Amino acid sequence: MVPSDLRYTKDHEWVRLDGEEAVIGITAYAADQLGDIVFVELPDVGKALDQFAAFGVVESVKAVSDLFAPVGGEVVGTNDGLVGKPEVVNSDPYGEGWMVRVRLADPGQVDELLDGPAYDALIAAG
Repeated sequence: MVPSDLRYTKDHEWVRLDGEEAVIGITAYAADQLGDIVFVELPDVGKALDQFAAFGVVESVKAVSDLFAPVGGEVVGTNDGLVGKPEVVNSDPYGEGWMVRVRLADPGQVDELLDGPAYDALIAAG
């Protein structure tokens, strides 16, 4: 079961609302599919993100994958701890493995995302 307090994309990113900001990361399913993560490239603070557009890259021993923004807005923080310890995304994807914090451009965009049960159904369907 995935955390029910988050929203999800079909590309396996999650978003947690925190007031007018959103914290974004990749799901445990995505981290498991990628394998051991060895590098994460994140945008600079101040960069504007468009909903569903690529905002960074995650590299694992198996693949290199783009990261897609579940919501649009301005990057107000990045998880600098991932530079030296990208493997945290594998061990704690919903906690210490978060990637960026964004000031929401349009809070209504969250309504376009999957809730926990819908995301569970998506990954169960394979």
